[in-house]
Amino acid sequence: MNQCLIMVDLQNDYFPGGKMELAGIKDAVENARILLTEFRKKKLTIIHVQHISIPPNAIFFLPGTDGVKINDRVAPQVGEEIVVKNYPNSFRDTPLLKILKNEHIDDLVICGAMSHMCIDATTRAAFDLGFNCVVAEDACATMDLYFNNRIIKAPEVHASFMAALSFPYAKVVLTGDIVKDIA
Repeated sequence: MNQCLIMVDLQNDYFPGGKMELAGIKDAVENARILLTEFRKKKLTIIHVQHISIPPNAIFFLPGTDGVKINDRVAPQVGEEIVVKNYPNSFRDTPLLKILKNEHIDDLVICGAMSHMCIDATTRAAFDLGFNCVVAEDACATMDLYFNNRIIKAPEVHASFMAALSFPYAKVVLTGDIVKDIA
């Protein structure tokens, strides 16, 4: 079975100084960088997903800004695919499925941001399309959410979404466990 690393939306606007800094993004990107390094060593397929906002009222990931760029810590190298998306689901209106099929990929390792949005949507879609999914939970980040006059803190948001994905959509594990499995 062929394995692919999908790195979702690790873009500058989610980092300190960006327009929507996420809780835990520094730790998440360091773990994503570890995965990226291991996949490069093993010459496994790597796909970077980059969100570009198109709605007229969008406030981040705006075309032509520094915030839309993939963060330098996990920047693509020559030969690594970049899939541009405009929706939370990385498969919607993108060539992602075609690329994965052309590469005969069966197994996906998914990481990035945001846990409650694009990681969730992409993982569920991948599962529905027949892929075996692993989510590197410590290589994902999210933010506080507000619902019914309550603040749900980022760690609880993240844990809730990881728990929801853990059955049946994905195996949700730590970066170190993934590195051991591909070694």
